[in-house]
Amino acid sequence: MKKKNKQDVINYSHNERIDENYSIDSTVVIYTGRTEDFMTTLPEGGINLIITSPPYNVGKEYEVKTSIEKYFEQQEPIINTLCKLLADNGSLCWQVGNFVDKSEVFPLDMYYYYLFKNKGLKLRNRIIWHFGHGLHASKRFSGRYETLLWFTKSDNYTFNLDSVRVPSKYPGKRNWKSGDDYGKPSGNPMGKNPSDVWEFMHHEWETGIWDIPNCKANHPEKTIHPCQFPIELVERCVLAFTNKGEIVFDPFGGVGSTVVAALKQDRKGIMVDKENTYTEIAKERVKQLRNGTLNFRPIGTEVYKPTGKEKVSQVPEEWNDLPMIYTKK
Repeated sequence: MKKKNKQDVINYSHNERIDENYSIDSTVVIYTGRTEDFMTTLPEGGINLIITSPPYNVGKEYEVKTSIEKYFEQQEPIINTLCKLLADNGSLCWQVGNFVDKSEVFPLDMYYYYLFKNKGLKLRNRIIWHFGHGLHASKRFSGRYETLLWFTKSDNYTFNLDSVRVPSKYPGKRNWKSGDDYGKPSGNPMGKNPSDVWEFMHHEWETGIWDIPNCKANHPEKTIHPCQFPIELVERCVLAFTNKGEIVFDPFGGVGSTVVAALKQDRKGIMVDKENTYTEIAKERVKQLRNGTLNFRPIGTEVYKPTGKEKVSQVPEEWNDLPMIYTKK
């Protein structure tokens, strides 16, 4: 784990308890059980940010694969309740990939859009999260992105753009049109809007794209969960869509990345997951966050780029005499 610096210091009490049931005084709630049951204990209109990556219906160990129609039938009553729990100025972030059946792709975000739209929510951004590693396909191009749908309940919503701005590529650019601003800097001294493409990414400071690697084998946050949320992905949403002290809820919490991200930014974190193995890991990660031993990737960390000197980045000798895209320099 890297050495902690000033922005990594956690600003809450180390003595806070981890509650297993929600109460108005709760700061951290990690519940093991059915999402449908737990949501009945939460206050309607009291959640400032709902953010999750729901089961994709791809046959992971924690889900039973079913037809796409049946899958959405199961999701709809959960979504009905979530919309009631969301505060009037709150946001809902729904991060999904694709359901693939016999190499046919079903883009889940397109299906989900209509579900949320029919509940009265308004789509503010369809954010593309691009990452460099994943499963390899042989009958289609390999998938390397997922989608995060950002909905709000009303037109009066929290959006702290300054909290998530990125440095401009050309901060010295000046206004060239005649008028009162002629010759003055044209950008924002706080940085620029990071756009709706978040790439997990090696030129964040030059491109303004948000680079967040997915949690594969060598990621510092990796646990046993097969589809783990990177903390940084949640953190950026927490900073942009909530204020300090507000409530962040993950209805499919997994190993607790959402709760950790909320606590890191002085928010309250609530999650539920039906798998006891995952909720126990989530509790341990919260404890590690508090005592300073949690491995995590700080916001804005540059993704590692091979130099060409590493053995795994060099072309195998066996390929030297084969027709291929790699050429010797």
